Amino acid sequence: MKKILMIEDDLELAEILTEFLEQYDFDVETEDDPFKALSILKLKKYDLVILDLTLPGMDGLEVCESIRERQNIPIIISSARSDVSDKVSALELGADDYLPKPYDPRELEARIQSVLRRYSDKAAAGVESKSDFAIDENAMKVVYKGQSLDLTNAEYGILKYMVQKQGMVVSRENIIHNVNAINEDSLNKSIDVMVGRIRTKLGDKSLIESIRGIGYKLLK
Repeated sequence: MKKILMIEDDLELAEILTEFLEQYDFDVETEDDPFKALSILKLKKYDLVILDLTLPGMDGLEVCESIRERQNIPIIISSARSDVSDKVSALELGADDYLPKPYDPRELEARIQSVLRRYSDKAAAGVESKSDFAIDENAMKVVYKGQSLDLTNAEYGILKYMVQKQGMVVSRENIIHNVNAINEDSLNKSIDVMVGRIRTKLGDKSLIESIRGIGYKLLK
């Protein structure tokens, strides 16, 4: 039986979801206090966390970041906050999925199964494979599969940032704010052009996935 910690202050919703998930052999515990939830996670082992973003005393994004800093556990965001920036931030902080409320409990169950499968596949394969990328900050170079890439300063900054966030979604706004070689007045279109050039120089355009309406993800 898989154990789930649900960090949710809507106890009525939590009860409905718990009863539904029990049908699929999930043991769900609910905690509405984010500080207590973080303490519980230190003491007890869970297979997955379902996390609301609007919590008393501590924002769910902070909770997500705190969990991810300490352990590699699947995190599914379950939130009524539908703003794209919240979704992007959650994914960048290490959430595995984001499910906007309201939703059918059947979709939550399907998402849980999907995320657990991905983690199980990683465990079966042993330790995650090392990245094919290496960063030489002194020479301002990105090395891919042992080959140094010929990049402009802006391209180097973008790819370096993506490598640091490998496997996570990065928005165009995040790229602009975190890459010194890019002017803050840069347009999204110019970012797209530079990413296109990086794809060409990598020799594998599928390595950088476009996330519609948000930005990009450098695949592992």
